[in-house]
Amino acid sequence: MPYLLFRLRGFVYPYVLMDLLDLLVTFGAAMTPIGELRLAIPLAIGKYGIAWYVALPIAVVGNMVPVLILLPGLQGLSRILSSFPNPAGKLLAWQEDRLRRVQSRRFERYGSMALVVLVAIPLPMTGAWTGSLAAWVFGIPPRRAIPWIAMGVLMAGLVVTAVTLSGIALGKIILVD
Repeated sequence: MPYLLFRLRGFVYPYVLMDLLDLLVTFGAAMTPIGELRLAIPLAIGKYGIAWYVALPIAVVGNMVPVLILLPGLQGLSRILSSFPNPAGKLLAWQEDRLRRVQSRRFERYGSMALVVLVAIPLPMTGAWTGSLAAWVFGIPPRRAIPWIAMGVLMAGLVVTAVTLSGIALGKIILVD
C-alpha cells in the first residue's frame, strides 16, 4: 500500500504521523453551529497546512455528527425547552418561525430536496444545523433528511474548499514581494 504524504511546516510526513490535534480541531470546528465548514476548512488548509483532500472529508464528517444527534433529538428537546421560559426555548421558537416564514414556499414546492439548497449555500443561517432544524420544522423524517443534508454538506464543503484554495492562490499572487 503506497503511503500518501502531506506537507506541513516545511516537512513531508506520512499521514500516520499527521498532527492529531490539528485534525481534531478541524473536526470540532466543523461541529460548531456558527462555524461549520466555513470555519473548519479554511482553518485546516490555511492555518494548519492540511491538504485539502484531507481537510474536506474530516470537515464533512465533523459537520454531519450534529445532524445525526439533532434530527432524532429535536422533538424531545423542543418539548423540554418549551415547557418553561428560558432563552434557549425563545431562540428555538424564533428560528422555527423564521424558517417557516422564509423557507415554507421552497419546502412546499420541492419537499425534502429543499434541504440540499438550504445546506449547500455556505452563508450565515444556512448549513447542517439549520438544515436539521428545517427538517424538524417541516416534518421530514430523519431517514429521508440525512441523505439530503449530507449531499448539501458535501456541496458546501466543495464550494468552501474551492474558495479557500482560490483565496490562498490569489493571496500569493498579490502579496508576492
